[in-house]
Amino acid sequence: MATVCAVNPRGLLNDFKVFALSGNVMDLAIGVILGIAFKAVVDAFATNVLLQLIGAIFKFPDFSKKVVSLNGSDIQYGVFVSAVINFILISGSLLLVVKLLQRLGMNFRAQGNRECDYCKSFVPVDATKCMYCCSALDPVVAD
Repeated sequence: MATVCAVNPRGLLNDFKVFALSGNVMDLAIGVILGIAFKAVVDAFATNVLLQLIGAIFKFPDFSKKVVSLNGSDIQYGVFVSAVINFILISGSLLLVVKLLQRLGMNFRAQGNRECDYCKSFVPVDATKCMYCCSALDPVVAD
């Protein structure tokens, strides 16, 4: 006959608190929130400034209304052109912001995990000591 282990609700709650308030989860949550806010700024800049500048140069303020009719069917190539141009503008703007932050001296920490040489557990890449077996490790430093 199989035995069923009883689940301790307090232990489960404590495990959840440790997980939810750990550095990785909080860092991820903050990163997602900042990413959403930053996406809105970059989208607005690319769509309302840069895309409109390109539209003024080519005398088409809105590419999305460009349509070609073929055998009674409308092919809306303008929507695709707008999406491609918007992608190029957003990725270029993002690259410029990252380069500017690097030039201003913003240091980016190494991210991710690596395997401990001794106990084979996963530890942060910049750790100097394994949190499981307490072995000394050489940190991986981001360039």
